[in-house]
Amino acid sequence: MPADARQGDGRAAEAIAAEHLSGHGLAIVERNVRSRHGEIDIVARDGDTLVFVEVRLRRPGRFGGAAGSITAAKRARMTAAAGEYLARLSRTPPCRFDVVLLDGLDASRVEWLRDVVEGSD
Repeated sequence: MPADARQGDGRAAEAIAAEHLSGHGLAIVERNVRSRHGEIDIVARDGDTLVFVEVRLRRPGRFGGAAGSITAAKRARMTAAAGEYLARLSRTPPCRFDVVLLDGLDASRVEWLRDVVEGSD
């Protein structure tokens, strides 16, 4: 798949994820926050908790599905990028790391995993 098509699918997946999270009461703060450690797809608020969200899109049957793509290395990059984001704030709120998994661009098949990084509360 060409890079432009992948980027378009990625944006569509992030839009589906943001809508899903909003529908469950989270307030979207920012999207596509870049840092030297990578990109945070969505930053949201769940009450007083700041939530860093990774959105993973995988086509069914390819590369082990979306859940299989959240490796220890990916979790380490997520925490490093979040640390850089938190360093810009005047105070550090409680935070957690969530993942929204999509196996295809189907809003009815969203899987939301909360608190995927131990000790992030």
